[in-house]
Amino acid sequence: MYSMKVDFLIVGQGLAGSLLAHFLETQGASIFVIDPDGSGSASRRAAGLINPVTGRYFVKSWRVDELIPFARETYRTLEQQLGGSFFHERCILRALGSAKEENDWLARAGDPGYLAYMGDHTKSEHFQTLLYPTLAYGQTLQSAQLNVAIFLDFFQKQLIRKNELSKNNFNYNDLKINRAAVVYQDIEARGVIFCEGFGAIHNPFFNYLPFRGDKGEALIVKIPGADFEQIVKQNNTFIAPLGNDLYWVGATYEWHFENDTPTEKARLELLERLDTVLKMPYEVIEHWAAIRPTVKDRRPFLGQHPQFQQLWIFNGLGTKGASLAPFWAHHLSNVILEDAILDPEVDITRFNHTKQ
Repeated sequence: MYSMKVDFLIVGQGLAGSLLAHFLETQGASIFVIDPDGSGSASRRAAGLINPVTGRYFVKSWRVDELIPFARETYRTLEQQLGGSFFHERCILRALGSAKEENDWLARAGDPGYLAYMGDHTKSEHFQTLLYPTLAYGQTLQSAQLNVAIFLDFFQKQLIRKNELSKNNFNYNDLKINRAAVVYQDIEARGVIFCEGFGAIHNPFFNYLPFRGDKGEALIVKIPGADFEQIVKQNNTFIAPLGNDLYWVGATYEWHFENDTPTEKARLELLERLDTVLKMPYEVIEHWAAIRPTVKDRRPFLGQHPQFQQLWIFNGLGTKGASLAPFWAHHLSNVILEDAILDPEVDITRFNHTKQ
């Protein structure tokens, strides 16, 4: 006899694993999560920005009309359920540094499909005491910020309270796959869902998937008296408030890396960028680095293993995890529990299975 029997084991308690656990339990399934301390995970290092309009051409993010309302509803529900405050609706003020950028913004903002996401632009005089001047700022609407670390801490406490978390590394060699179930150490389950982020490159069942991964570094700085209530993007740098005069500043992108250790090169780059934006004095409190689980086609990885139907994956959320994770966690929960059809845009069958 096994000491525990559950419907699903979830490996990883980042954004993907936590939200999937939430929806599986909401739909009546029992779960158990296996995750080490996770303090350095990409989820916890992320700014948690939900940004509906991105890029130099001010284009709506993929499926944003579905993703943002669902994310907002999910995080508000979880705040009530967990008794915490971690979701903040905040306008993003995007610097428009030239007449062309300002004209492009105004033209896009006049498109009926963008009216809900792009507000009137404002001249930079409003921010001259805080920021170095630019021509104008465009206001991105329906943007938000999830304090990912606080959310994950609250969710982790709930898992611990319900005896649903093991803070240990997952040992793939201990997983036994039977015809109707899986056994992991002393736990029997219907299946295992891997939500490991970039760590999935070491997963012998799913490492055939084309994880690209990119290393990102960011600073936590203290800016006394700034009192930014909105998120600022200027000189390719985000300044996002965390409370108590603390701000997330970032980020860098590096596709060729040796490890997830913060580097002096990235620190200097971030400081140089910040110094071209911020007039006020600041103090660097922390320097973070993590590897994002990015995918070449910028679509998440969802689906079953081609040989072992008891094994699933939910991964590849990349740089937009805060907006992507709720919708696709709910979708995968419906696929697993309700036999819903997996959306082909995220189905891992779009890639060939080349090795076990």
